[in-house]
Order: sequence, then structure tokens, then C-alpha cells
Amino acid sequence: MTIHVENLKFQCIIGILDFERTSPQDVIINLHINYDYKEDFIDYAKVVFFIKETMIKSEFLLIEDALKEINLKLNKEFKAIKSIDLKITKPSILPDCMVSVSNFTIFES
Repeated sequence: MTIHVENLKFQCIIGILDFERTSPQDVIINLHINYDYKEDFIDYAKVVFFIKETMIKSEFLLIEDALKEINLKLNKEFKAIKSIDLKITKPSILPDCMVSVSNFTIFES
């Protein structure tokens, strides 16, 4: 099974520039989680809450650090996860484009 979370938008502190450390900015999360569905399912509402809470509380300097931390925490919380394809976008950081960083992680059983 695959869970798709598309265009999850919220505000948080993320970035290394001075103004990014003082004012929350929009981020957009796109996520695909592949997992083995047997008897238990992964509650996508909990996944969304988990991601938002992690990003808001952590105030990451780099998107790369946020990606690594979210992957580790999701894998620890939801043992059925086989892989995560996660993209974090900062839609307003540059005036003429949206900037994103993504990664795809496969977890060993």
C-alpha cells in the first residue's frame, strides 16, 4: 500500500537566513509512504500531525536536516513503513521560483 500526502501546507521556522529565523514561512510537504498492509494500517492523520509537530518544534536550519529527522522519526513510529519519498518545498523564499529538497529512503525490515 502507498499513502500519499500532497500539498500539506503550514508555517514554521526553517532556514539559515536571519529573517527565516525570526518569522515563520510557508512550507509544502509532499510524501509517499510505502508499507506492508496486513492487519494494521498506518493512520495518515497521525503521519500528518507527526510531520507538522516535528517541523514546527524543531525549527530546522536546513531542509536536509528536516528530511533526515522526519524519515527517522516516521520509521521509528510506524514499523510497517518500507520506504518514504519526502519532498519539502519553500514556496516563497525566492521571488521567481519554488525551491524544494527531496529524498527517497528504503528501510530494511
